[in-house]
Amino acid sequence: MDISKIKDPHFLKNLTTEQLESLAGDIRHFIINSVAKTGGHLSSNLGIIELTIALHYVFDAPEDKIFFDVGHQSYTHKILTGRADRFDTLRQLGGLSGFQKCCESEYDAWEAGHSSTALSAAVGMAMARDLDEEQYEIIPVIGDAAMVGGASLEALNHLGSTHSKVIIILNDNQMSISKNVGGVNNFLSELRTSMAYNKAKQEYKEMLSHIPLGKPLYKVSSAVKESIKKNLIDDTIFTEFGVDYLGPIDGHDFKDLIRALNKAKDSSGSIVVHVLTKKGKGYPFAENDVEGKWHGISPFDITTGESLKKAKENEVSWSEIVSEQVYKAMAFDQEIVAITPAMISGSRMEKIFRDYPKRSFDVGIAEQHAVTFACGLAKAGKKPFISVYSSFLQRAYDQINHDAARMKLPLLISVDRAGFVGEDGETHHGVFDIGFLMAVPNLVIFTPSNAQEAKEFINTAFHLSDRPYIIRISKQMTKNQDVLVNHYLKIGTWTTPLSQDNAKVAVLTYDDKVQRVIQHIKANNYNVDVINARFLKPMDEAMLQRIAQKYEHLIIYETDMKNASLGLYINEYFNDHHLVIDTVHLAIDDHYTPQGKIDQLLELENLDMKNLDIHLKKVL
Repeated sequence: MDISKIKDPHFLKNLTTEQLESLAGDIRHFIINSVAKTGGHLSSNLGIIELTIALHYVFDAPEDKIFFDVGHQSYTHKILTGRADRFDTLRQLGGLSGFQKCCESEYDAWEAGHSSTALSAAVGMAMARDLDEEQYEIIPVIGDAAMVGGASLEALNHLGSTHSKVIIILNDNQMSISKNVGGVNNFLSELRTSMAYNKAKQEYKEMLSHIPLGKPLYKVSSAVKESIKKNLIDDTIFTEFGVDYLGPIDGHDFKDLIRALNKAKDSSGSIVVHVLTKKGKGYPFAENDVEGKWHGISPFDITTGESLKKAKENEVSWSEIVSEQVYKAMAFDQEIVAITPAMISGSRMEKIFRDYPKRSFDVGIAEQHAVTFACGLAKAGKKPFISVYSSFLQRAYDQINHDAARMKLPLLISVDRAGFVGEDGETHHGVFDIGFLMAVPNLVIFTPSNAQEAKEFINTAFHLSDRPYIIRISKQMTKNQDVLVNHYLKIGTWTTPLSQDNAKVAVLTYDDKVQRVIQHIKANNYNVDVINARFLKPMDEAMLQRIAQKYEHLIIYETDMKNASLGLYINEYFNDHHLVIDTVHLAIDDHYTPQGKIDQLLELENLDMKNLDIHLKKVL
């Protein structure tokens, strides 16, 4: 089938099971070939193809609301709703979003870039539907890892106390990005074993249908077996919440899927349909991936599975820089423990978990718990290290404020993927953490410009171990440097890595931008100093005094939100201390930045070197 010509999902209603299977194969081939060119979320989308087709076969979108938690698994949904012809623009500037996007299609009923929000939204939609006395279905598709998120369980608890109907599709692939952990995962493992029971029951029914008195014999034996099943299998966490349970269902068998979805559709109340899927199905490299490499992937060679994005020689990710130094510190200090909310691979913590299994904890997709759990460890004398993506850390703001900072507990938090992240777009750009962290007392916030600074800060945090320390790192690559574990930094100090004679203009910036600005100034032979404001909190007040005395013009250059930035604190300091200096503040204005390559986004936001150059020429 020519996938690019699909306009809407209504054609599915006329297809046979065999034709649906053929369509699934065509879509699988299409997604593999498309993502190989653009990059994107591959494994999760390959695993949900049959389920998505079956959902659109049974239900009537957009009247019925089908949406995904998380939205990165919506590629088949996008294809079936007429967007296949735009897949060459996937995750590109101005192109098709890698997530569901309400402005993109009437079929996208919800937007989510992180997990565990869909069920809360579904309960709200269901109640609004019932208040308006309308008749349509609400069908959130939730991953087994997303179901453990606090918001999901809170919504499930609420749903069980209402009369509103929601059909919850539990997409169980036993993975988040890497292998799932925790009690709910263990509970689901027990439920998965009941698939053998369901299969045997169906085969038993078919066998009896071919012999005399088979039907009445089946009814009698079935009643006994159903009683046993109800007590042993159907007494699930969902039924305890007051929500019916159906499953587990083979998520790649159209007959089973359609039968189960129709049963859920006919149900009078809320129901969980537990569907077992295989993440990465149909592409061996993704199917056999246990570390999460194929969860989100850059463009790759389909035949070899090799990435087409090559790192520069001697460059590694910031995540690796941080985890390497924490690993080294753990060998010298037995009190250091490592924590991740389901991001072992993303935060490059594989080596830590391999060699220090008793001191490493994956708490699942539960950022709030991760922080307070770390606080409990710290209160009991440990030195916790946590790595969390910037856009995910927002969920743990209360825990950082109330639990960590207020009690001044010794934590080291790596805020990964700070700044622009590129093609994942609005939901993933790490441009808000400065705003919500700077206002919290007792925090030390550091943004290294190179690997040496990063590693020395990590050493310092573990050595002082007197409060929460935060290190912000980007998604970019950088050159590695070896640093001993007894090399430390003085808290709250800035540096001037480029200082020139009689310079009257300075550019103040931090993180990767420091080296980028230095290179630009040197290339143009400008008589301009560069200030590395590596400590966002506490600021270097002595340096601020010298800046006001030495320079006539100061350009503060940030790639984070202007309305919650370091620049605001600097200008406030100048004002409070009656220091007069001409200041230009470059940062992101009050809006969301779209998806696209980072260089494109910098240009779009007037934060590229070309725009910085315009401001430099005005004051030189």
